[in-house]
Amino acid sequence: MYTIVGLGNPGKEYENTRHNTGRIVLAKFLKDFCDEFEDSKKHKALVAKGGIGKEKIMVLFPETFMNKSGASVVTAVSSVKKAEQLVVVYDDLDLGLGSMKISFNRGSGGHRGVESIIRGLKTEAFVRVRIGISKTTPSGKIKKPKGGKEVEKHILGKYSAKEMDVLKRISKKASQAIEAIVIDGRETAMTVFNK
Repeated sequence: MYTIVGLGNPGKEYENTRHNTGRIVLAKFLKDFCDEFEDSKKHKALVAKGGIGKEKIMVLFPETFMNKSGASVVTAVSSVKKAEQLVVVYDDLDLGLGSMKISFNRGSGGHRGVESIIRGLKTEAFVRVRIGISKTTPSGKIKKPKGGKEVEKHILGKYSAKEMDVLKRISKKASQAIEAIVIDGRETAMTVFNK
């Protein structure tokens, strides 16, 4: 069974913020492949179940705060072996808005939610679907915020209506990428979607 996690913070005040990109992007995926969410005390998360092809899937939106995401994920992914069937969707400052990258078995890149999952699982060997949130210049160069306060302001800032339209487009691509990861395997999905 694949476990697919959308990282973010619980609560109304965090809706449509850049740090909740994982949750926002997975909303499209849920409509296509899963039942309604249920609040699971066991998983410390909102949980939806469904399937892709013959493979069963479980989608988690941790109800812990971002920095403690691992506490939720370890309730569903109980071994290093099972971690290889974990897909974590999250915001990435190293990518421009409207871009996406699949990666596997790498560090956290400074993302505290991913750090928490690595600590909890004691492995980096899981799939990431990284969704870009940084502004870009007209030529496509990334304009990453500098310094702790600027980074925090950016990631906790809400998307504009125009940015939400961009996110909707990338959500469709991310949904297709997750489907490919489950059906064709991560290597094939990376070849197709990391262009």
